[in-house]
Amino acid sequence: MKLNALKLTNPYLELPSECYHRTVASPLVKPHLIHANESLAKVLDIDVSELHTENFVKFVNGEYAPKGTDSFAMCYAGHQFGHFVPRLGDGRAINIGTVNGLHMQLKGAGETKYSRSGDGRAVLRSSIREYLMSEAMYGLGIETTRALAIIGSEHKVYREQWEKGSIVLRVSPSWVRFGTFEYFAHKKKYAQLEALADYAIAESYPHLMDEPNKYLHFFTEVVGKTAILMAQWQAVGFQHGVMNTDNMSIHGLTIDYGPYAFLDDYDFENICNHTDQNGRYSFGNQPNIGQWNLQAFMVALSPLVPMEKLEKVLEHYPRLYTQRYLYLMGKKLGLENVTQEKDLALFKHLLGMLQGLTIDYTVFFRTLSRYDGDRTALLKLGLYHTPMNDWLDSYDKRLKENSISTEERHTHMLQTNPKYVLKNYMLQEVIEAAEEGDYTGVDDLFKIAQNPYAEHPEFEKWAGVTPDVFKNEKLSCSS
Repeated sequence: MKLNALKLTNPYLELPSECYHRTVASPLVKPHLIHANESLAKVLDIDVSELHTENFVKFVNGEYAPKGTDSFAMCYAGHQFGHFVPRLGDGRAINIGTVNGLHMQLKGAGETKYSRSGDGRAVLRSSIREYLMSEAMYGLGIETTRALAIIGSEHKVYREQWEKGSIVLRVSPSWVRFGTFEYFAHKKKYAQLEALADYAIAESYPHLMDEPNKYLHFFTEVVGKTAILMAQWQAVGFQHGVMNTDNMSIHGLTIDYGPYAFLDDYDFENICNHTDQNGRYSFGNQPNIGQWNLQAFMVALSPLVPMEKLEKVLEHYPRLYTQRYLYLMGKKLGLENVTQEKDLALFKHLLGMLQGLTIDYTVFFRTLSRYDGDRTALLKLGLYHTPMNDWLDSYDKRLKENSISTEERHTHMLQTNPKYVLKNYMLQEVIEAAEEGDYTGVDDLFKIAQNPYAEHPEFEKWAGVTPDVFKNEKLSCSS
């Protein structure tokens, strides 16, 4: 459909008024389109031709309001690095409405009631990172928010230095967070808490609406989805960087892309956020933090469900996480009939070997996806051959239990282990070009993001090991 035929709804505004604050976007100066997501436009039933019109830029800039627009910012609380903050909220995101069950939000569109001392803006570098990475996670098959478009501008924004302002039009089936529930539980506003729970169930788990114990079942669903998401992150080598409870989705989505990173060399203790001095959100600790955050969510739900029942559900999290992680690692290794008893030692041996040899995580698995007994390519990945040979001896023995052929295994593994992930050095190169007005790199990485398992011979330079000078760089929350 054309933009002028687009009609938005705002189901969140049916909640009690404490859940949100109506606000309007503050347009950027001299906006221009950097990139638009044609595949997502089709999901939203927006004509692709509309994406390249002046009216679309105005739409992303908050200047054009389709029918039904009633913009607002959402209120929530959260545990930030383990410390509770009683009120946070959308400080630089403005919700503009819902279409086809997806909620559209302008990130970087100006101050809201919840901006605190911030300006409500987003700079070009952080906007490019979120725009590209959200699509990359989608391409990898990991639950995530997405983005319809990114615009740049001549608007000046200060972040240690003057930078150009940008807006990303983000899209999600839900923006409700663990911290949204924490806000009302902390305030002891239990009627609002119950209304929020009913809304979240109707939006994300409609099959539970008529269940007699729907709030307990709701928590069960969130525990399961969070366990799956954490396993997906660990299996693909993704670090979120700032897993505060206000950055955790009740829908099981990856949300709020800030100082994230894909692993370069495998490092269980890698930290990608330079604010994270104690490594709370290190790569290896993410599954534990997932459980910690669920515990905070559990406490927030306890006015609606007896705590002992919630605790019994949460006890299943480690098992659910381990089951999914073993399943995903089995797929990455091309193994059939994976069990904890049979394969956990093999997986631990593998990760210890990768860490000891400082081997690139993504490159290793892509190389292994073509392993046929010839170890030459794999041995080249590490300086010392004995640890790799020792692990491959165990792997060869385990492969003999497979019923599929080597060729079938290769096919499955190449569809499981991406050739490309968007590492930070790649994004930085594209950002630096974009800051000079060259957006071709954004388009290139977007193509890779949508098809990370394809060969893309024209982008072969992005498929190798991260250059040493760029490895394991830490980023800030404004990155």
